[in-house]
Amino acid sequence: MIDSTIGEKKLTHELARLVLSSQPEKDQAVMDAARAGVIDFLATSFAARDDEGVGKLWKIIESEGGHQVVPIIGQKRKASFLQAALLHGFIGHALDYDDVHSDVRGHPSTVILPALLSVAATSGLSGERFLASYIVGVEVMARLGLAIGAEHYNKGWHNTATLGTIAAGVAASYAEGHSIEQIKKVIGFAATQASGLRVQFGTETKPLHAGIAAQAGLLAVSLAEVNFGGTAYALDGKTGFFSVYGDLHQAERALLLDWGNPWKFADPGLWFKIYPFCSAAHHAADAARSLMTHHDILANEIEQVQIIFPPKGDSALVVHQPQTGEQGRFSVEYVVALALNGYTLTLNNFTAAPISEEINAFLPRIYRKYDEKIEPVPHAIPKGRFTIVEVEMKDGYVYRKRVDRPRGAPGNTLSQEDIHQKLEATVAFEQGRASELIKVVSKLKSEEDMKQLLTLL
Repeated sequence: MIDSTIGEKKLTHELARLVLSSQPEKDQAVMDAARAGVIDFLATSFAARDDEGVGKLWKIIESEGGHQVVPIIGQKRKASFLQAALLHGFIGHALDYDDVHSDVRGHPSTVILPALLSVAATSGLSGERFLASYIVGVEVMARLGLAIGAEHYNKGWHNTATLGTIAAGVAASYAEGHSIEQIKKVIGFAATQASGLRVQFGTETKPLHAGIAAQAGLLAVSLAEVNFGGTAYALDGKTGFFSVYGDLHQAERALLLDWGNPWKFADPGLWFKIYPFCSAAHHAADAARSLMTHHDILANEIEQVQIIFPPKGDSALVVHQPQTGEQGRFSVEYVVALALNGYTLTLNNFTAAPISEEINAFLPRIYRKYDEKIEPVPHAIPKGRFTIVEVEMKDGYVYRKRVDRPRGAPGNTLSQEDIHQKLEATVAFEQGRASELIKVVSKLKSEEDMKQLLTLL
């Protein structure tokens, strides 16, 4: 039961206490959901194995040297405890193909799993403890998302980075079996490093945020283990994390209530992507593709396209006139233009290469519109969101499609087979590797299972 006198200097302590008392391994359904999350993270990471940014980070790591103990996904190389977290966070998020969580308003797995992979490679972690720590990390990050309030993101903070630093640190601290006092210190060390600005969206620094957050979370763990000095009340008070970054009163209402009942990992659950771009554009992608599937629409006969959102429903889609496919990951105009011109919404159209002349010429026909009078449906994912795509033809006819919950989102989620196929597609370069990974993750429990998984990376 939560202390009813939370107030001053209580949030940090109570969060640490709840983390320490967590036993998600007793819930088989949520453990199975965590296995699906691991497979999806592996798929997105293997897909990004040759990303240019990965090579740039390796140059820094090679010049730095270090104790190379953690195998890096898809690289056939190892890096140090902290370096590996930086690399894995970046790789997992490089293509924006990784999972999201609507409570977080960001990407949990690409911050939490990199931290836990470093712990597993250096601490003899069991597979069961690895999965349980992952679930606890997602619980922390989702609750931080609910507690911080919408204005945190709207002001320009990148939740994956700011909240992920704390979640990664706490997940790793739980995995290491830390005491309540150590967990409180980890929260403090992580919170004081929390940063990341949305102004970086559409650049290599956006996925770097995930790597920095994972690395900072592990540094917080290391500092706690050597009893470095720091506050045990970083979330609390007028100068604490929530007061500075969000709303302390909101946090006092939302952070701790009904901890793990149910686990946020399962309800509302992770959103596994079918498209390699920002999830805020997935509604529009589904709508545009549906229009093309069900109607005989020719791009050269389109007069204009309106994409309708609720107010601030497109906050993450910061690019209106992309020059490259990479920038197009955060441009709903680009995504809709691709779909309406018959292009696939696959990785090859979201690279650093310049966008095609045909798509560039089509973009000026597309407009964004906001309508506060349209009622969101109760089952919308994320809550309060929708996207409507209206295609007006040159003859005046208008095609219209509304999407409230895109494919892959909770309630319209991918099947286990879909996620397995995603992994198979991204490791097709090496026959049999996907099936080996799926097999070991499906039975992941012992320390030996965990070691086997690490050897397959």
